[in-house]
Amino acid sequence: MSFELNRKLAAKRDPLPTNVDIDSVSASIIRGALETICFESCAHLGRAASSPIINQSNERNASIIDSNGRLVVGSVGTPHLTFVTQLTVRYGLMNFEEFDWGPGDVFLGNDPDYGGGHLPDYNVYAPVFDDNGELVMIQCLQAHQGDTGGKDPGGFTLEATDVFTEGLAIPCLKLVHRGEKRRDVIKLVERNNRFATFAGDLAAMIGGVQYAAREMQALIRKHGTDAVRAALNYTVDYTERRFREEVGKWPDGTYEATTWVDADTQGTPDIKVQVAVKVDGENLSVDLTGTDDRQHLVGVWNTYGNSRGYIMTQLAGMIDPSIPKNEGLFNAVEFVIPEGTIAHPPINKPAALGSFHPACEITEAVCVALSEVVPERAQPQVYKIGMPNAVIGFYDNGLMWVDQGVDSRSMDSSAVKGIDGWGSCPSSLGGLLLSMAEDSERRYPVLNISREMVTDGGGAGQWRGAPGSLNVKKVLEPVSAMAWMVSAKHPLRGMCGGDDAIPYSNHFLVGTEDEYKIELVESTMLPQNSVMAYQHGGGAGFGPALNRDPEAVKEDVLDEYVSLQAARDKYGVVLTGTLEEYDLEVDVAATEALRAQMKAAAV
Repeated sequence: MSFELNRKLAAKRDPLPTNVDIDSVSASIIRGALETICFESCAHLGRAASSPIINQSNERNASIIDSNGRLVVGSVGTPHLTFVTQLTVRYGLMNFEEFDWGPGDVFLGNDPDYGGGHLPDYNVYAPVFDDNGELVMIQCLQAHQGDTGGKDPGGFTLEATDVFTEGLAIPCLKLVHRGEKRRDVIKLVERNNRFATFAGDLAAMIGGVQYAAREMQALIRKHGTDAVRAALNYTVDYTERRFREEVGKWPDGTYEATTWVDADTQGTPDIKVQVAVKVDGENLSVDLTGTDDRQHLVGVWNTYGNSRGYIMTQLAGMIDPSIPKNEGLFNAVEFVIPEGTIAHPPINKPAALGSFHPACEITEAVCVALSEVVPERAQPQVYKIGMPNAVIGFYDNGLMWVDQGVDSRSMDSSAVKGIDGWGSCPSSLGGLLLSMAEDSERRYPVLNISREMVTDGGGAGQWRGAPGSLNVKKVLEPVSAMAWMVSAKHPLRGMCGGDDAIPYSNHFLVGTEDEYKIELVESTMLPQNSVMAYQHGGGAGFGPALNRDPEAVKEDVLDEYVSLQAARDKYGVVLTGTLEEYDLEVDVAATEALRAQMKAAAV
């Protein structure tokens, strides 16, 4: 049933019916207005939400789906949320009569087997009708919620073998009927969440889509239904044409790559993701045949919608950024995602952790495959973290708190041709801002001891990956803690001859005789004043390190991104002077000789 539904949900949608032949300027004006509405809807949610995941980290996204179920407009947010949103809405549209859609309604969906990504990503959406009662568009707000009502706080259960362990799955639920809140339904949803802040988050999502729906109705009245529909058709067609033009510049051929997840959450090693990207003129296909399909795997199941969305996240990062992100991208790509694999699981498989891995490995594989085709844009749109250290405790009033470890850190920011890796997290996270360490300390009984970048923590290359950070945190009360470690055996891949990123690692009870390294998963109690140290991998390098400008290597050493030893061993750069005196200089002759020797030895 799930496979058949996925085929229906992903099927290509027709353009909207319209009698207007719109010009490009008018279409752009309408698209720009809708993008602004999306942005304002996101801003409403960010300012009104209660939880730091949304109001600090901005893990939310707005998009507009047309009445045929096509993604037509997206806004600032996390790209993979943009590219999965429409499938959840399409399930609702398939049941238009049964679910009694009408003006003023607001719906909710999060079910991985009904178009969703994973349970924490709640999609709240509102249909927009014109004054004649015709459905024109649907405004969506999708946001990651801190809990899902499952076995473990936060929605991530390391040993889950089905989705029911992870929480409440909602295919399509009406929260507001004709402008009136269904308070019994909203109360049921709130009751299936551990955190008091969730009620504020849900209210903010409802308010955000209602605000946007009013603005969209005003836009429809101003321009007319047919003109708006024509504008949406135009922008989707424009995106498809531009995307195909980009692909048409790539050399024909089939480009393959293999990436790996270290292990599933039960220790089964080397979970495989295989991709073949075929370029045939202006036609592009992405084939995941050969990806792992062992049914006993635990924790590494990525939903069909998510796999499709993560593929597009990478493809969208490898084309001209001025191309609007909408359904036209999907219309230009053929997806082959075999049923029964970890990228297209059977119904009821757990999906929470799969949105990290293998989702990131799918994206990474597409990037590796196309790195020689589009090297100037070959930056993996991934976050290889596995799972941050989540710590759980209780306030004095008995209410539970969860620090999900999503505050400030540096990780996975790879280099791209011409630009060193920079920023605190990879570009795949889009508008996501990691919350401030000080905010976590204010909310939870934790103390951030260190958040320092690590010297030699980025992959070497002609352009260098950003260093990862060592995050050392002390818990001031007894807590339970959870972690899942990956990217130690298979870290983030370098591009076009650049070095891989450094591996991740994680230690609990640091500084005591009982200190230990997390090898796979951990779910344990930690006593008061326990210290955890999580080494986040940095970004990968791009291009051979021996091609890096020696002066840039010198500056890296002065900035403590690169050590003196690595400057010589990785980059072949000989420096005179000392770091202490800040008088380093490149010995040009010695550097040229060393690099020639290293290149000869590598042949």
